[in-house]
Amino acid sequence: MVYKTQSSFYAKDRGQDWVQIDATGKTLGRLSSEVAFILLGKHKVGYTPGVVTGDHVVVTGVEGMLSTGNKKENKLYHRHSRFSGGLKTISLKQVLNEKPERAVEWAVSKMLPRNKLRKQLMSRLKIYPGAQHPHQAQKPVKIENVRGKAL
Repeated sequence: MVYKTQSSFYAKDRGQDWVQIDATGKTLGRLSSEVAFILLGKHKVGYTPGVVTGDHVVVTGVEGMLSTGNKKENKLYHRHSRFSGGLKTISLKQVLNEKPERAVEWAVSKMLPRNKLRKQLMSRLKIYPGAQHPHQAQKPVKIENVRGKAL
């Protein structure tokens, strides 16, 4: 009996491709879910839970990303220093003005599994606010759609 999670897709067999996604004109949530899908490797035939089978993802043009509705003012990110009165709150608008790549990084991170794989998967994600990136040598393939639909 062969279980679904049994893997014969070893490191030597899987290729690690590089994918480039342009975030200009795309919404944060839809973009992040597709990036997480690619990082996990769910678009590949040899997908195995618990094994890093995904590709490296380069996200460019984050400054031109959209948000729908009133999310820029209403969406809040919280962190706490564990001291009394240590709650810090920042809105999506402030995050997009200061470091827009952090919004994508946080959204993708929260869509990945909460285990030891998350750090490995996040190390494969490269985010840049403009259209330029230093990964030309890896020859990233520019994609417009995943799962048969546009991003």
